Amino acid sequence: MTETTRIIIHLDLDAFYCAVEEQLDPRLRGKVFAVGGRPDGRGVVTSCSYAARQLGIRSAMPMSRAVGIAPDLIIRRGQHEIYGQKSRQVMSVLRGRTSLVEQISIDEAFLDVTELTDTPLEYGKSLQQEILQTSQLPCSLGIASNKLVAKIATDVGKASVKTTTYPNAIQLVSPGHEAEFLAPLPIEMLWGVGPKTAERLAGFNIFTIGELAAMPQAEIAAQFGKSGYDLHRRAQGIDQREIVTHREPKSHSQEVTFGKDITDRTRLHQQIQKQSEKVGKSLEKANQVGSTIKLKLRWSDFTTISRQTTLPLATNDPELINETALKLFNDNWDGKAPVRLIGVGVAQLQAPNRQLSLWDKTDYKKLAKIESALFEVKQRFGEEIISKGISEEAEKD
Repeated sequence: MTETTRIIIHLDLDAFYCAVEEQLDPRLRGKVFAVGGRPDGRGVVTSCSYAARQLGIRSAMPMSRAVGIAPDLIIRRGQHEIYGQKSRQVMSVLRGRTSLVEQISIDEAFLDVTELTDTPLEYGKSLQQEILQTSQLPCSLGIASNKLVAKIATDVGKASVKTTTYPNAIQLVSPGHEAEFLAPLPIEMLWGVGPKTAERLAGFNIFTIGELAAMPQAEIAAQFGKSGYDLHRRAQGIDQREIVTHREPKSHSQEVTFGKDITDRTRLHQQIQKQSEKVGKSLEKANQVGSTIKLKLRWSDFTTISRQTTLPLATNDPELINETALKLFNDNWDGKAPVRLIGVGVAQLQAPNRQLSLWDKTDYKKLAKIESALFEVKQRFGEEIISKGISEEAEKD
């Protein structure tokens, strides 16, 4: 390998939730089981064992349908605090090997190991072994010269292993062979190609990544604009994204899906208050404030709406978040439509305004509420309705 060729590893913990559940209860090993919600409600499959996958059960499938496929399906509700602990244990192993680690979910990460002395395959095997020894968790790896191809390599490697246990796959794509590796794969495996884009591409007889790569770039760009240019580059295995070791959250939010649709106004208001408190605490813990309050609502027919309002002063006060979210709710709920999901969030984040350091926390909250009230008055009656006062002494001057 040349000095300029990157070595990127994509790590995916195999059926992570199920692997942890098997540690907690070894009787589950080899069994058809799933982690998720209740089948008699609106529960879905969060994760399922490979034995269950052999029967056609998949993540995001309604649990009632999964039980229809496998009547003896064992269901675990999930223990997310423990999942978080195990995830941190694995990420600690990765960061012990390199500082260039990008965690992209609870069970996935990218590593840049360009400076390694072993061959990529040897390194991947030793990494797998270390994770297994320290956390007793299996994982699959994709190794390539960039993040895009490494991620797809993991998916290809896992799919090539037919097993009722864990794939523990390693798929290596040698530098210079990225386009060759991608060419026969279905177009849906390319990042950025969803069902609608795949349908549009099918209209041009493009069904594989290689067929997209072979099409003139100008023609793709003419049909899809800038995204067409990006798609064409990806189809050739080109991806220059760096490893991002830290990301600031763009928002803090809380969502809940009810087991049964709710039309009780008091219960819905209580839920919004509870979520507002959690969001406020999350913001305070992160030492952040936000100016945009968001509300997400989903009705019983799965119609989903999102509404937001921007305050004149950023806040992390749960009371103000709650008041604003409640107003959005009352403005958009007719009092009758059954509510399936509620989400409350705060965006447009920033650090607390240091110029307000003379105010104590309570005064800061009051100031935020006053500013919000003034903003609403001006919106209703016009900007000139309120102006700054002038002291008598100032007038005499």
